[in-house]
Amino acid sequence: PRPAGLCGGGTPAARARPLAAQGRGEAAAAAGAAEGREAGNGGGYDGKCVFCRIARQEEPGTALLPCEYEDLVCFRDIRPNAPHHYLVVPVEHMGNCKTLKTEHIPVVKRMMEVGKAVLQKNNFSDLSNIRMGFHWPPFCSISHLHLHVLAPASQLGFLSRLVYRINSYWFITVSVIKYNGKSLNVYAY
Repeated sequence: PRPAGLCGGGTPAARARPLAAQGRGEAAAAAGAAEGREAGNGGGYDGKCVFCRIARQEEPGTALLPCEYEDLVCFRDIRPNAPHHYLVVPVEHMGNCKTLKTEHIPVVKRMMEVGKAVLQKNNFSDLSNIRMGFHWPPFCSISHLHLHVLAPASQLGFLSRLVYRINSYWFITVSVIKYNGKSLNVYAY
């Protein structure tokens, strides 16, 4: 079972609510129900996916950071490119950002909220000096949706500025992701 206060499985309705709104037993029961799901087009668990394993605390070297939503996890990038470099990942297996549909907009918005919150919890408050976005295929190394949260952006090295260049062929912000021909228009970073 997942320790209280960390993100994990659950029913869609339970996962979308902040942890404070859930009872301890309800969250534990929802997490248990999620464990039995198979990977598929609608999400689930893929035992070959390192992010699926991290989300279920099956990778002992990766510590999950406190997160307010049950359907997301947050952890430090293993190869940080900034003093603060975090990944926000859905617990349910989701393809890369190219596979997103309009029904995924709420989870992407929550990913952005979690990214900002983890920066603030780690004493970084200058939200004008951050970079958040996704690597666009084929430039993503893991095919499980993950939001990069980097700060301060002004301290990115030369190569990192290239790898995380805003709205390039290989790294895009949430504001340019297209859903059935429409822009997401969540936040612009």
